Amino acid sequence: MRQLLGEREARPPRRRLTADQRNAFLAAQLGWAMDAFDFCIVVFVYDEISKSFHVSLETVAFLTTVTLLMRPVGALLFGLWADKAGRRLPLMADVCFYSLVGFLCAFAPNFTVLLVLRLLYGIGMGGEWGLGAALAMEKIPAERRGFFSGLLQEGYACGYLLAALAYLLIHSEMHLSWRWLFGLSILPALISLVIRSRVKESEVWENTRESMRVTRTSRREVLLNGKIVRRFVYLVALMTAFNWMSHGTQDIFPAFLKATEHGGAHLSASTAGWIAVIYNIGAIIGGPISGMLSERYGRRYMIAFCALLALPIVPLFAYSHTAGMLALGAFLMQVMVQGAWGVIPAHLTELSPDAIRGFYPGVTYQLGNCLAAFNLPIQVALGESHGYPFALAVTVVPTLIIVAVLTLIGKEAKGISFGSEPAAAEATTVYS
Repeated sequence: MRQLLGEREARPPRRRLTADQRNAFLAAQLGWAMDAFDFCIVVFVYDEISKSFHVSLETVAFLTTVTLLMRPVGALLFGLWADKAGRRLPLMADVCFYSLVGFLCAFAPNFTVLLVLRLLYGIGMGGEWGLGAALAMEKIPAERRGFFSGLLQEGYACGYLLAALAYLLIHSEMHLSWRWLFGLSILPALISLVIRSRVKESEVWENTRESMRVTRTSRREVLLNGKIVRRFVYLVALMTAFNWMSHGTQDIFPAFLKATEHGGAHLSASTAGWIAVIYNIGAIIGGPISGMLSERYGRRYMIAFCALLALPIVPLFAYSHTAGMLALGAFLMQVMVQGAWGVIPAHLTELSPDAIRGFYPGVTYQLGNCLAAFNLPIQVALGESHGYPFALAVTVVPTLIIVAVLTLIGKEAKGISFGSEPAAAEATTVYS
């Protein structure tokens, strides 16, 4: 095992989190969870929306696509604001924005209005992850970033899990309209706003701002340095593969479970909802464990290990015929997929220069999302022409291999001390 993953490094003693550090992390995780809740609601109600507005399922699938396409816009706008004005105010404004837009989806009078609202929601969703991750990782002690990175990223799985439970309650038990699901989304989002209002500004950002003032270094100089630009392009490619991996194993899966044709599993809505609960529990388990192990074995090795270990699970995940085996396959798949994802908040923020950490990780992440936005329409088309199992397998298998290869050829900066590099020197720093 050590020969494969490298010798374990001596671990420094753990430092307990302060109240401010706990609040920063909790707000970031809850904000990301609520983003995911609102995003994933649509996955469960494609068919209901299709019937309500008399449009095809392929058309409804573009609700997800436009959200993903607009996320880089939000990451860019809120990220530039955060690098200039600090993390707190842009994050609080972002929560207010996406909470309101998500709530208004409940009152959309037609499909066009719903599409525009989901487009606007994508802007808010794009701003949340990068800023929340930057603030949380800048405050968490370096030796504990891996574990909390996994917990933070699995805020997405928590949101997906809450969406599945809400769907079971609202649709299967109370038999209410899909609109009620969007109405629910505003309450927990506002809770995250209250918590975030108690978080202090990032000391790393304050120190970096002062360093840039003293050295007369501009963010433009840092951003346009050739090495940082090349790393930016690499990270966008990596995040494209990552987002194709996660959306490819999640977005179409509930529809596959409920479909009565094209090789669908022909399960009831209630059974499909409970399977979604099960596989999101797997995701919540995988992220923190992988993140914690990345402190011992490195960020890149843990990502590649999880991606490659997911390959033999694909037949169980895509071609099983019973609810029990489908649940097992989906559970194991999400342990591995979200295990790889659990390393990403730490990995991206560590590879981001202090001067542009509000902008850099969020935009690379969301540009990857944008480029992966057509995954769902492609899977839907393949599912209807060749069957859902084929659509899942043919898109997931190559992506897992690409994730592993791209990760291993890159660099990492595990345990780097944020704010320790003079602003003027960041543009020439090469992480290894």
